Amino acid sequence: MKPRHLIPLGLFLLLTILLGVGLTLDPREVPSPFIGKPAPTFDLPQLHDNALNLTPEEMKGQVWLLNVWASWCVSCRAEHKVITSLANTKEVNIVGLNYKDQREDALLWLKQFGNPYLASVSDLKGRTGIDYGVYGVPETFVIDQQGIIRYKQIGPVTREAVAEKILPLIRELKAKAS
Repeated sequence: MKPRHLIPLGLFLLLTILLGVGLTLDPREVPSPFIGKPAPTFDLPQLHDNALNLTPEEMKGQVWLLNVWASWCVSCRAEHKVITSLANTKEVNIVGLNYKDQREDALLWLKQFGNPYLASVSDLKGRTGIDYGVYGVPETFVIDQQGIIRYKQIGPVTREAVAEKILPLIRELKAKAS
């Protein structure tokens, strides 16, 4: 076999190996460029009272979660029990970012399924979601006492993610502050 015939064979083998490695990766583990950076700021009206706004600045000094959700999101319904269970532990405050949703629909959804949020704000046009790099709902962010994003969960929060990643990180961040 001539050496010039080995080049295409070598390239084919390399591409096959790269494809094989790529198929073993979890698409939910997409690294976020926001990890380790300050959480984008927002000043949005609260769902339950449009006269009240909420900003991340109000959450400084505590570890908190920002959970991006919508009433039209099927996966949000699937994760809602997990988010509610996490809120019931009282280990972390959860702020909801209602994404591209009508206020009436969002309020009805919370009434029907329960409200685990300290507050939920309305991002009707999706600009804040874009600032956070959201490309689908649900997504959840762990934000530390200084307002730095420490973790991003793409897709529904699962019991495993809470037990293995989210709660240990929250506890670690709180211990560092003590």
